[in-house]
Amino acid sequence: MKTTKHPHTNRGAVILSLLFVLLFFIFIARFFVIESSQTVKGEEGKPVDLKNLAEEKWTRNRTIEADRGSIVDRTGKKVLAEDIPAYTVIAILDKKYPDHVKDVAKTAQKLAPILDMSETDLKRILSSEGRFQVEFGNVGRNLSLSEKEKIEELDLPGINFIESKKRYYPNGLFASHIIGFTNEDKETGKQKGVMGLEKDLNKYLTEQNGTVTYQGDRRGFELPDPDKVIDPPKKGYDVQLTIDQNIQLYLEQAMSEANKKYSPERMIGIVADPKTGRILAMSNRPSFDPNKRNVENFTNYAISSSYEPGSTMKIFTLAAAIEEGVYNGNEKYQSGTYKYQDGVRPIKDHNGGAGWGKITFDEGVQKSSNVAFSILAKEKLGFDRFKQYLHKFGLDEKTGIDLPGEANSRIRFQWESEKITTAFGQGTAITPIQQIQAATAIANGGKMMRPYVVEKIVNPNSKKIEQNHEPKQAGTPISKETAAHTLDILETVVTEGTGTPYQIPGYDIAGKTGTAQISDSGGYMSGWGKNIFSFLGFAPKDNPKLIVYVAVDRPNVEFPEAGSAPVSQVFKSVMKNSLQYLNIEPQEEKTPENKEKKEVGVELKDFTGEDSKQAEKTLKDKGFEVVVLGNGSTVKGQAPYAGSSVLSGERIVLKTDGEAKMPDLTSWSLADVLKVVDVMDLKPNVMGEGFVTKQGIDPGATVKEEDYLVVQLNPPNNSESEQGGGQDEENEESGSEGADDEITVTD
Repeated sequence: MKTTKHPHTNRGAVILSLLFVLLFFIFIARFFVIESSQTVKGEEGKPVDLKNLAEEKWTRNRTIEADRGSIVDRTGKKVLAEDIPAYTVIAILDKKYPDHVKDVAKTAQKLAPILDMSETDLKRILSSEGRFQVEFGNVGRNLSLSEKEKIEELDLPGINFIESKKRYYPNGLFASHIIGFTNEDKETGKQKGVMGLEKDLNKYLTEQNGTVTYQGDRRGFELPDPDKVIDPPKKGYDVQLTIDQNIQLYLEQAMSEANKKYSPERMIGIVADPKTGRILAMSNRPSFDPNKRNVENFTNYAISSSYEPGSTMKIFTLAAAIEEGVYNGNEKYQSGTYKYQDGVRPIKDHNGGAGWGKITFDEGVQKSSNVAFSILAKEKLGFDRFKQYLHKFGLDEKTGIDLPGEANSRIRFQWESEKITTAFGQGTAITPIQQIQAATAIANGGKMMRPYVVEKIVNPNSKKIEQNHEPKQAGTPISKETAAHTLDILETVVTEGTGTPYQIPGYDIAGKTGTAQISDSGGYMSGWGKNIFSFLGFAPKDNPKLIVYVAVDRPNVEFPEAGSAPVSQVFKSVMKNSLQYLNIEPQEEKTPENKEKKEVGVELKDFTGEDSKQAEKTLKDKGFEVVVLGNGSTVKGQAPYAGSSVLSGERIVLKTDGEAKMPDLTSWSLADVLKVVDVMDLKPNVMGEGFVTKQGIDPGATVKEEDYLVVQLNPPNNSESEQGGGQDEENEESGSEGADDEITVTD
């Protein structure tokens, strides 16, 4: 049967075909227009650049985190504060995700001891409904690498980690009030200093994060792209302090021992280099571990607290009288009481006004006679000249030390009684750091040096030194001859006077004891030990390398133990260990046979780069005990350092380029232990005093740089205690040196 087409069918097909062809050519034309112009019309008819739109769609930016600047000790090698990796543990609960927590009870049981968290609390968190993942609060954050590895060893499904950074203080309780600590800034996510140098130098220490810009797919995975743009991160500036890690360690150790034994209200310790003003160590009690933020006391008493110094002030009154030519040490005066004005109570010597009869002024210094210094201030110097010397010694203004929060003194100089009592350290309040600065003039030939703790600030990216602090003279209050004369007299205070508990065999110590009264309800505290006891000492006397100041506030001592006992314990430990660390060897005992004989050391040569076996033989042939760390053939380091003065029989530590084994440290002194610490760049943790009885790294174990070395020290069984004793100005029943009408302590 023949089919007939509708007459319009072919015409419709032709029209439809032409329409499709037209649309095709319009599409092609539009394509070429877009291709050539790279733009289209967007919302509100505005042109949109397609190339830019594509880049925005596929371009990814990732932050590259930078490290906050490090804080190091004066060697530039010992890190005191740094950024280290930290980890937050998370648990994935979503069962749709392949790696999720499958056994809640088992996971809680395994994690509990590591996170120090109860299984019950962990189960509750791990059983949370509708959560993709959970965290475990503060206990699960800022985990160390070792803690992370312990958890990973458990091989628990669904347990993962987020990597971050945390501020870490390797030495824990160590110069804490100087260094301070940081907290996370909620706005920037960076660490921000909130105390100490971390806060004061925050603008230098703060890092600058970098970025990497790349092309990525829909899931964010990076695509191969040679045009990837990287803006590198910039670490914050590194800060090098004047603090010596070893000397600071001696101070921290000694203060912790005394603090444990005597439980005082507070303690202050400062060690300074009198030739430069560099602060080598500074500490307070109470203190804190900046890793734990367990801060009981935010005040750096060494610079931020002024109080009556007591008889350490007599050092500067004595020096002023010598400088003015009005001091005659052989001249005699009547000790006991001094009536300086009619109608007022007289000044009394600290033994209740009994005195010691008619004695010389030199004896008055040795016995710390308040009457002697009252006469010097009023009759010999005169108050106007005396006040001039308060200014010359910088005792009436801040030192300008580069630490936040320095306080000023409070000089009480209106009434005659105040002028007199200031001469022997009562009434007027002075900061410890002001005393240190003034003392540098005594120890440095009359040149007074400004104290400082920041050696330099370095840009680690360019290695450029942004700040370089040099020693700065703060004045010349006395002559070289006066300084030497003052030290000679202060030495007799230690050998014959109130300072005998501070003697150190083999070393000539010069110094002055001090006792300050403490105000209480308009009067003064009374009772045994209710004072601030202190000592300001110099060694070696003929050319002081160190000034050490120690103050202890209200130690828990029972009669007849002297309040000076904890002070002498700290001072002697710190001074002796520090002198030995600086290779200032003790002299032989001065007896009639060898009174002037001194044991002289030899200068240690530099063995770096030499054959280790030949270096060992050379040293042994000269009578030294040699310890070689490593099985390499070349010496890479040594302790003591080249140029040090060493004595026959001293232990020398050589480091080679091979694998090092830990020696048996049993019976080693702390000074020798620190030689190993220095050459291996270890992180020491020292407990106790005396000689090594236990060590954290077993003898023969492989030791690497920056390992932690814990050592326990104990005194030898047959040794007598070196703790100070005897009767001095500090252990009088009244606990006071001053006049009855003295001004109260300020703090």
